[in-house]
Amino acid sequence: MESEKSFLGRGWAFPPEFNRQTKSVKMVEEEADILNSLEILLTTRRNERIMLPAFGCYPDELLFKPLDLTLKTSLADQIKTAILYHEPRIDVTRVQLEKGVDSDGVVLIKVEFVIRKTNSRKNMVYPFYKNEGNEL
Repeated sequence: MESEKSFLGRGWAFPPEFNRQTKSVKMVEEEADILNSLEILLTTRRNERIMLPAFGCYPDELLFKPLDLTLKTSLADQIKTAILYHEPRIDVTRVQLEKGVDSDGVVLIKVEFVIRKTNSRKNMVYPFYKNEGNEL
């Protein structure tokens, strides 16, 4: 039996998980699929995907800049634009950036959005922090 929200999509979980016994891939559906897509979009650098060079908005080129109003505005615009072009199932209502409370070098990216087909409001908080090879 199909879910009443199955029109929101179904895709591989991120990161991909494989099950040896069933010889299958873990799948996610509905709002979870949208959240996974947003996470992939936020963690992919532009030009990282050969066939889709404009995909992504990983803000690593802004790593050493101070988190002032100019940077916040620029980064929020970059995220909104990437979502506009690459995630057609939602409308972004707000992108907010804040410094992490306990950790130095963490920026919390809060994306508030409305799912177009259901008109339901959701949000996602993505912690952008230094990782291997990158310093924030």
